[in-house]
Amino acid sequence: MAVLLSVNVGRAKDIRWKGRTIHTGIWKSPVMDRRRVRRLNIDGDEQGDKIGHGGEQRAVMVYQIESYRYWQRQMGRSDFVFGQFGENLTVSSLPDTEVCIGDRYRIGSALFEVTQPRVTCYRVGIRLGEPRMAALLVAHHRPGFYMRVLEEGDIAAGDAITKVADGPERMSVTEADGLVYLPHPDPAAVQRALRIEAFAPGWKIAFKTLAEQMSGIGWAEGKGLIRNAGDPAAWAGFAPMRVQAVRRRTDTVIDLELQGEDAAAHASAQAGQFITLRIPGNADAAPALRSYSLVSTATAGRYPIAVKCESGGVGGDYLRGVKIGNVLQVAAPRGGFVLRAGPQPVVFLSAGIGVTPVLAMLRDRVAQADAGPRPVVWIHGARNGAQDAFAAEARALLGQLPGSKHVIAYSRPLPADREGLDFDVCGRLDLAKLRAIGLPTDADVYLCGPDAFMRDMQAALAALSIPALHIRTERFTPATEALTPGIVDLPQRAPHIPDGAAGSGPRITFARSGISARWDSRYHSLLELAEACDVKVRWACRTGVCHTCINRTLRGTVEYDPEPLERPSAGNALICCSHPVGEVDLDM
Repeated sequence: MAVLLSVNVGRAKDIRWKGRTIHTGIWKSPVMDRRRVRRLNIDGDEQGDKIGHGGEQRAVMVYQIESYRYWQRQMGRSDFVFGQFGENLTVSSLPDTEVCIGDRYRIGSALFEVTQPRVTCYRVGIRLGEPRMAALLVAHHRPGFYMRVLEEGDIAAGDAITKVADGPERMSVTEADGLVYLPHPDPAAVQRALRIEAFAPGWKIAFKTLAEQMSGIGWAEGKGLIRNAGDPAAWAGFAPMRVQAVRRRTDTVIDLELQGEDAAAHASAQAGQFITLRIPGNADAAPALRSYSLVSTATAGRYPIAVKCESGGVGGDYLRGVKIGNVLQVAAPRGGFVLRAGPQPVVFLSAGIGVTPVLAMLRDRVAQADAGPRPVVWIHGARNGAQDAFAAEARALLGQLPGSKHVIAYSRPLPADREGLDFDVCGRLDLAKLRAIGLPTDADVYLCGPDAFMRDMQAALAALSIPALHIRTERFTPATEALTPGIVDLPQRAPHIPDGAAGSGPRITFARSGISARWDSRYHSLLELAEACDVKVRWACRTGVCHTCINRTLRGTVEYDPEPLERPSAGNALICCSHPVGEVDLDM
């Protein structure tokens, strides 16, 4: 019979770790009295990181005494106490291999439902003094699980645990955990998981992403729990390409067409993808890397781009002087910001030079129009007609799609700009303007533009009830939002060369951040070097399990220590557990 052996609670506190302050509730201690279980947690308990833990779907964490005994044998330890694994409830006879998502249990006067396995949290490793613990929990099939509270009530150690309902599909905690975190997930099992309503929202997104990747859609964007950052690159490093055409489109935007010497050695690109150019540095300065979206679906060996030449910008200043016949160093097309197949409506939402990838998608949609009708809404913001670099092309393409809608917003129209002809509304795009358009809530939205624009539009789309899973984004600048769970003292500095003595190892370039630094043995991973440079990073487990830290390698290779549970596809690296093998350029 299943029994509640201990109720464990603890207030969140600050601890020092690797020179940073972490706010964490991983330290739990047993209580002897009956405790009230509420919708968000147990009386006296607190979660430090509300993104990775806590909330209605993760109100209570459960771990088994049988797993305690297993780890004592594995680790040769006898010092464990209840709450050691950060769990709220220490139980007997509820193994991860038998407990299923959606199972419901009565404990005391409270009713619970199983919602997901434990997330791969690095803090359990801190609590146990074993940095690899997040990976070990998955690899040894002993993660534990979360429950939500269906009926609030009182519980205490010694209470019987009674199952009152079976979860649909009978998917065990172990099976669910393996689908997300272990190699070679079973497609049929992923489809089963998609039918289980009891899963927490983040896990539903993970299974949706897996299903899309298995069907060849291959989205690259995500909030962790993703397996790859796009398909493998067509070639490693940088290849020489000759400038075949140069055209000035506006005062600040130029078109370039690049041609590979050997088309057979290169590859076509999907609409929405980008290429990366290696810009020579001055004197002893390291070359800079700049990424530019292709403005149309590229054929093998031919790559058209449009570049906004910002005054003082490294890439723009260099490319403004490029002539026909010049040779540039180009990395293979990359990116998962591509048009998804399907009948659902499409919304292209852009501002400024962010129009380039969605213009390529629009061209692709016109080319594929015979595949069946698909409503298209084109929304673009520019300063005025002189800055609306692709107005004529977009208008002509939309004219070939019956039933398409367009809204062009000029924030500062010129006297020559005619409202109703050249543009539709005056002012910046905002929630009110999107609401007036009447966006279909089942649409796939493709969003690209300046960071402030993207933040505003994402908030507006959320207010219009467009599901986050249907919104895909692309940005040309470094990430503006880091994911560093529990860290409370993040530096506010711009990316920079690490403080202290320079390393003597190979050069590591963080392409979007514009920083190159030498590798040094004092760093245990590329993630630690990025952190030393104050490059915006994303991570969760720090042991190669969750793939939150995945980044594209534009050049070079890495080796792993510890070995991740599943290596990413070629051309990608898990920076939390990798070291460089020679010089490496990362797309971050």
